[in-house]
Amino acid sequence: VQLQASGGGLVQTGGYLRLSCTTSGGSFNNYNMGWFRQAPGKERAFVAVINSGGGTTDYADSVKGRFTISRANAKNTVYLQMNSLEPADTAVYYCAAASRYSFVKRLYEYWGQGTQVTVSS
Repeated sequence: VQLQASGGGLVQTGGYLRLSCTTSGGSFNNYNMGWFRQAPGKERAFVAVINSGGGTTDYADSVKGRFTISRANAKNTVYLQMNSLEPADTAVYYCAAASRYSFVKRLYEYWGQGTQVTVSS
C-alpha cells in the first residue's frame, strides 16, 4: 500500500489548511487511517484516527475541536481539516494505515512521506 500526503504549507496563526492522503495498491476500505505529526526534536505523535467505515474518530487532546479527520472511500483518500492553527501545530504531518484501530504509531503498517505544515506567529 502506498500513501501520498499533500496539502501542507505556510499559514498564519488562526488560519487553516486541509491535508489529503491518497492511497494506492491496496484495499483502502479495509484500513483504519491515522494522522501523526513530528515537530523538530520531538517524537512522532498521534493526531487523529478514523475507522475503516468512517463512523468512528478520535483525536489528540491538543487538536480536539480544531481538527477534523474524514475519508472518502470512493476516492481512496483521507483528509485532515485543520482550523485555528497555532505555532505549536508546526510539524511534518504523516498519514498512515493500520489494520487495527489504534492511537499507537507502531501498530500502523504503512506510512506516507509526510507534508510540512508551518504556522507563523
